[in-house]
Amino acid sequence: MPVIVVANPKGGVGKSTLATNVAGCLAAAGHAVMLGDVDRQQSARQWLALRPPQLPAISGWDVAGDDIVRPPKGTTHVVLDTPAGLHGKRLDAVMRIADRVLIPLQASLFDIQATHAFVNALREHRRAADVELALVGMRIREHTRANEHLHEYVATLPVPVVAWLRETQNYVQLAAHGLTLWDVAPSRVERDLEQWAPLRAWILR
Repeated sequence: MPVIVVANPKGGVGKSTLATNVAGCLAAAGHAVMLGDVDRQQSARQWLALRPPQLPAISGWDVAGDDIVRPPKGTTHVVLDTPAGLHGKRLDAVMRIADRVLIPLQASLFDIQATHAFVNALREHRRAADVELALVGMRIREHTRANEHLHEYVATLPVPVVAWLRETQNYVQLAAHGLTLWDVAPSRVERDLEQWAPLRAWILR
């Protein structure tokens, strides 16, 4: 089954926002999707606990008695959120199962520096040839100098940018109720769905 990992060692870049909406996109398309967190605290469960039962199902991880985490039976797609500070053995464990890695980043010097080092680490990993990488710009404020700098920076990377997602309270408000962009009337999030169009195509292909 395809495994999409959302990762960046920098905290606060929007990993959980991206991971939950990727899972929502897959669920809305009819896939049996599991959303998990590489951290044993399983923080993704907090969001899943808020999700209304009548919406397209998104499963959490099944934890066996031996503490081995397994996808629920029938799962067709896996989305993994990851904690800040991902490196070393934990990064190796993620790379062993990843088919794709989505790397969210924001328009700040600290994000750029952390992402630069992370991209290099991923490209030097022994499984690099088997894992597809892509970037997603998060909380983008158009027509700002910081946004211009971010575009200039990502143009130097050998990794494609599949979407630029604006800064909006839509994501915050939806997350508070266990929702994603695909769980509300399209007219309410029309601009955001437009920005997700290329990312959705990347996710579903």
